[in-house]
Amino acid sequence: MSPQAIAERVAAGMFAEDAASPGLGMRIEAIGPGRARMCMSVRTDMLNGFKVCHGGFIATLADSAFAFACNSYNELSVAAGFSIDLLAPAHEGDLLSADAVEVMRRGRTGVYDVRVTNQRDELVAVFRGRSHAIKDKQVVAL
Repeated sequence: MSPQAIAERVAAGMFAEDAASPGLGMRIEAIGPGRARMCMSVRTDMLNGFKVCHGGFIATLADSAFAFACNSYNELSVAAGFSIDLLAPAHEGDLLSADAVEVMRRGRTGVYDVRVTNQRDELVAVFRGRSHAIKDKQVVAL
């Protein structure tokens, strides 16, 4: 299988078992080796007391894109840590996109950057995740 076909198969398998991402209305827009793009519309039930999207939902979107990107090689990988900077508010009805790209992958460690933007391509958040691959474990059977 090509690296692209593997990434697509892994994403389909992961998404089928993922209750959180689709439960929040997330969709996979693009997937490839070491990269993923996910989108989510901000709903009323995602707003905090200031009527803006709760930062935890933005972090969850970024974390989901990170997870799909770091598992795209079919080597089971988990988050070892992440940080996020929330740069601008997201409002009800905004369409948020999280673009995850691999920065480095060596041995069992990976580093991924995720940019979260709104429908006007305005930067809402930046996220950096560190992954750890579990030795000899695949995400899906190929």
